[in-house]
Amino acid sequence: MRIFPGSWLALLSIQLGTEPFLRRAAVALVITLLFASTARWMRGVSRSGAWAGAAVTFALYVSAGLGAFAALVSVFLLAFGATRFGYSRKQRLGTAETRDGRSWSQVLANLGVGTAAAFLSKIRGDAVFLLAMAAAFAEAVADTVSSEYGQARSRSARLITTGETVPAGTDGGVTLGGTGAGALGAFIVSAVCAVTGLIPWKWTAIAMFAAIFGMLIDSVLGASFEQRKILDNDRVNFLGTLTAAVVAVALGSGFGR
Repeated sequence: MRIFPGSWLALLSIQLGTEPFLRRAAVALVITLLFASTARWMRGVSRSGAWAGAAVTFALYVSAGLGAFAALVSVFLLAFGATRFGYSRKQRLGTAETRDGRSWSQVLANLGVGTAAAFLSKIRGDAVFLLAMAAAFAEAVADTVSSEYGQARSRSARLITTGETVPAGTDGGVTLGGTGAGALGAFIVSAVCAVTGLIPWKWTAIAMFAAIFGMLIDSVLGASFEQRKILDNDRVNFLGTLTAAVVAVALGSGFGR
């Protein structure tokens, strides 16, 4: 039987699993375009944020499938809802997000660690990195929801490092209601990851704990470094999600197997 060069390439593609990968990549591309366009239309992200979000969406779907996309959607919806909650009051305080949505740097600061963890789970074949992804995404939501809810519902907050009373919206300021709302947000994202099969249910407590711990570290960094202009908000958010991911991996590897 005569086999043409193209046939050899087709056979090689099947052996290497390229064909299933290409199908997943094609689906990822369609989902990416739809999601990024919708997020931009809703003014949840700016133009640059939409491009960054598209890259994140594509990488997540290719790495971890529909479950990771569902987790991303939960992060977006919770953050969007929290940002719009009490928006007029936050405008008066001068702490409201711009109407144009989050920029590329904000998107990557909040989602970069979780996306990298999903990619590591793909190349390493270790589910603990999906736990890290869940914790990082849950922390991003917890931080956003706690901050936005606190600013919308409280006139003052307590500085996490000293307990001093400060105006709501101050870097490092925390409120009881905001912290509780953030914890609820972390639970919802962790539960979405469990429902979609990304992580087992026994890991939801680890993801939630790591997220809340990262949220508190974020506040400490805000009070200690962001107020002094040593770190900006994007770097603080990145370190908060990184803390949550590292804690999740440590706990998941230690006794969560």
